[in-house]
Amino acid sequence: MSMAGSNGVSITVSDEEECDELGRTRARVRRKRKKPSYRAKSELAQRVIRWLVKYWLFLVFVPATVLLLYEASRVGRKTSPEIDSKHSSRVERRPMMNLNRLDPKYRFVHGVRERCLKLLPQEELEYLDIPVDEGSTGPVNKVLYISERDSLDLEGSTVLSSQLTETTRFNLFTGNQTLDQREKSFEVNETAMVHCGFYSDNGGFKISNEDKNYMERCEVVVSTCAFGGGDDLYQPIGMSGASVRKVCFVAFWDDITLSAQEYAKQTIGEDGFIGKWRIVVVKELPFTDQRLNGKIPKMLSHRLFPHAKYSIWVDSKSQFRRDPLGVLEALLWRSNSVLAISEHGARSSVYDEAKAVVNKHKATPEEVEVQLTQYRHDGLPEDKRFNGKKALAEASVIVREHTPLSNLFMCLWFNEVVRFTSRDQLSFPYVLWRLKVPKNIHLFPVCIRKDLVNSMGHLRKAKPLIR
Repeated sequence: MSMAGSNGVSITVSDEEECDELGRTRARVRRKRKKPSYRAKSELAQRVIRWLVKYWLFLVFVPATVLLLYEASRVGRKTSPEIDSKHSSRVERRPMMNLNRLDPKYRFVHGVRERCLKLLPQEELEYLDIPVDEGSTGPVNKVLYISERDSLDLEGSTVLSSQLTETTRFNLFTGNQTLDQREKSFEVNETAMVHCGFYSDNGGFKISNEDKNYMERCEVVVSTCAFGGGDDLYQPIGMSGASVRKVCFVAFWDDITLSAQEYAKQTIGEDGFIGKWRIVVVKELPFTDQRLNGKIPKMLSHRLFPHAKYSIWVDSKSQFRRDPLGVLEALLWRSNSVLAISEHGARSSVYDEAKAVVNKHKATPEEVEVQLTQYRHDGLPEDKRFNGKKALAEASVIVREHTPLSNLFMCLWFNEVVRFTSRDQLSFPYVLWRLKVPKNIHLFPVCIRKDLVNSMGHLRKAKPLIR
């Protein structure tokens, strides 16, 4: 700004100066300001502290979770010639932490701790014998299996029928069961006629004559199968001397599993055995779905072992760890049952199980709906229990006597998994309900199943067949 001095000369005073009453200028005293960078750094630090306080849980647990998932994904990972031949030296095998564990399982009943599976004392197991066959006294005395000739006679001039569903899984192995034949097969008569696999000599599931001769000599059999190279072979443990002498142990493999196991140094001996297991290599499996191929030895043991009186099925993901004859005594002979199978651990209703199957992507919603629509049409109730027990079963262990009734049950069950989904939990309650003979079926608690086996879980995804 401008001011007039005493001599009339104009004096310019800057904004940084002030004038006193005498017209003299004096400099303004200014406080030293803090540099902006210090303030910015302070605000940034405060923001970081507030963010850390707010999200510290996220920062701690997310990295830990990622690490755990990574480690879990490595468990059981294993290379094979078909998976990664370039890195064969980096083979990772799943730790066998459950192998050779014989510790019993317990449960509380009315506040009292008791063992789940009550086997006879060891000294009695050593002298346990197979009961003498007194003949069938049940509602079914004989089962006739429909052959190619029978189907031609029943249908007139052709096996095919317009009543067939749109599924393509019926084939020369199963026979082309019509809906009328399906309905009649559930009629409980003294003589039952039913499709039950091995429909034609050209249907597949080929076994060598040497293996057939061995299987025909089995009176009691423990069986398992691993098709598609999905699982390793676990040796059974906990056997008495009587079971070692009298029980056959048979594992069914295909060529894929044979190759994978040979790579893992599981080599079949000249006698056809690996440890206690007789290895039966099956040729020409009838289905591209390996899960469905696995239902053949699982459900049709009476067809594979024509002279066997008893069989115990064990999923390939498990190690059988109890005395077979003792298990037959505890689960069949003691309760006068012909079939013993574990209750489902999580659900009781077939309709609830269907939702879980879809949610876990075990089957498509469309194929599950086809099955449920048929079951609703047939009148299957939504009851969660039959005769006070769960209707839903967990079929990783199946213990049974080969009677006409149990053979018919397994044939009907097998035909349902062929016609609909291969999730056998969905069809078990339906077959149980249709036959109306549940008093001969023993659904045992889950803890007994856990006592029967050491569960390993599936090691790898089974490879599908490529036609």
